[in-house]
Amino acid sequence: MKRYCRSYLVLLIFVAGVCISLSTSAYTLMTTHYTLPSSTISSLRILQLTDLHNSEFGEDNSRLVSAVRAQSPDLILLTGDLLNSNEQRADIATNLITQLCDIAPVYCSNGNHEIEYQENYGVDVDELYRKAGAVVLEKEYQDIIVNDQKIRLGGIYGYCLPGKYLETGEADQEECTFLKDFQNTDLPTILMCHMPVCWMINGSLDAWDVDYVFAGHVHGGEVILPFIGGLYGPDLGWFPGKMEGVFTSENKEKTLILSRGLGTSERIPRFNNIPEIMVVDIQGKD
Repeated sequence: MKRYCRSYLVLLIFVAGVCISLSTSAYTLMTTHYTLPSSTISSLRILQLTDLHNSEFGEDNSRLVSAVRAQSPDLILLTGDLLNSNEQRADIATNLITQLCDIAPVYCSNGNHEIEYQENYGVDVDELYRKAGAVVLEKEYQDIIVNDQKIRLGGIYGYCLPGKYLETGEADQEECTFLKDFQNTDLPTILMCHMPVCWMINGSLDAWDVDYVFAGHVHGGEVILPFIGGLYGPDLGWFPGKMEGVFTSENKEKTLILSRGLGTSERIPRFNNIPEIMVVDIQGKD
């Protein structure tokens, strides 16, 4: 009888732990900080949000907005999938953008759900985001001044394979043309790119002369297993390992910043995967 009770108690504790993790992975917020070096930027705080997927943290995302405001960012980057392609409402995303614009300049790039939403409903999502107050960059860039520093900021939805893949027909000519133009500057370059896979495993971080790439899409692997990492990554398959954080080029001079994001559209819920606000301080050497 005692052995049965102990087994039942262990099972109860396990189920409670699973339920708690599922809840925190859906409704809690975590702010992750990184400090990255720069030889051209003296001080710049960038806050990244990605993969909201129509999630709400408090009424009208009040908790999320408060958490963003508390970080006092110089620049807010939204790197795609703010809405869901199979859900017609876009007001959660646009309301959030409007509130964020009261904190700092907001720039957006597309994710696959923005692209699919437009195809499904015939709505120009870029225009919705612009009306909400954001600057939307899709295969576009701007040379802007932030915190008295001039930078080149761009956005693109695509895989961004290195130019050598044009010979095999795998790379996209329009993407390569944009990236060649984007990197042709003496300014520090920051790129919003929803899709991280080619920057991680196909050599894009080494091939393209881009200082900082901000990406999302893979939700940290959706389910994060202790000591193992993500369970599944789109385009990366099962057990891809680390699906979050900072990745550097071989020469350590270029950086991919990959956020776990805030929500999910997958059938498998986020587990051991707290929604993430990413804060990156880029600082020059003293």
